[in-house]
Amino acid sequence: MWSSLDVFSSAQAFQEEDLRGKTAVIIDVLRATSTIVTALHNGAKGVIPVRDLGAASKIAQNLDSSRYLLCGEKDGQKIEGYHLGNSPLEYTPEKVAGKTLILNTTNGTIAITRSGLAEEIVIGSFLNLQQVVDALRQTKNEVVLVCAGWRGRLSLEDLLCAGQIVYELTDGTLPENARDGAKVAFGLYEKYGEDLEDVVKTSNHAVRLRDIVGLEDVSYCCQVDMLAVLPVIDDGILVDRHGSKKIENQ
Repeated sequence: MWSSLDVFSSAQAFQEEDLRGKTAVIIDVLRATSTIVTALHNGAKGVIPVRDLGAASKIAQNLDSSRYLLCGEKDGQKIEGYHLGNSPLEYTPEKVAGKTLILNTTNGTIAITRSGLAEEIVIGSFLNLQQVVDALRQTKNEVVLVCAGWRGRLSLEDLLCAGQIVYELTDGTLPENARDGAKVAFGLYEKYGEDLEDVVKTSNHAVRLRDIVGLEDVSYCCQVDMLAVLPVIDDGILVDRHGSKKIENQ
């Protein structure tokens, strides 16, 4: 059972040392973590999160070009020359099965790469929320939910997702040792959780995406417990923990 619980509102709201030895759940509902969960569900071999274009290019140079895809966005739009953008709806089995994805996004992959001192990194979204809750119930570490936010500012959808994870993890009753961030996220979910998709569609980031790509991605990313996938970092690559167990048991 986890020993304490906290929530950070953005990728810039913590010092990297704050996560040392802890279990960190990275949340970027719109859209990086939703995309990672979807890609692994649809058969991607793994996802390598990177901070920027330079890091992506360096990794790509060392991989067989037939086995990887360059993926990601800048300011919501697909990066020129990349195979895929950051819409989870692009990550179909036909495109990603068996491939290693190099993913570079404005907020989500920065949050992931800044969390490297955590003992365990888990990827969370509405899509795999129960998988995250079940995993956190098994850990003895301190738990920190890291909302990616948007350029250092909080994002409503990430905080709502963190709030639902906290709510489900605590069976609707916050423990006395919950930190202020967890209390805020919990309270936000209590207030708005019943109207999840409608509320998320009013968020700043959803409005930005509506003007760029429409709202189909937003509706998809607001579906709760749709995918039984638990992405975790293994030697710098995100893989489905359940998939790893299936391989070991064969």
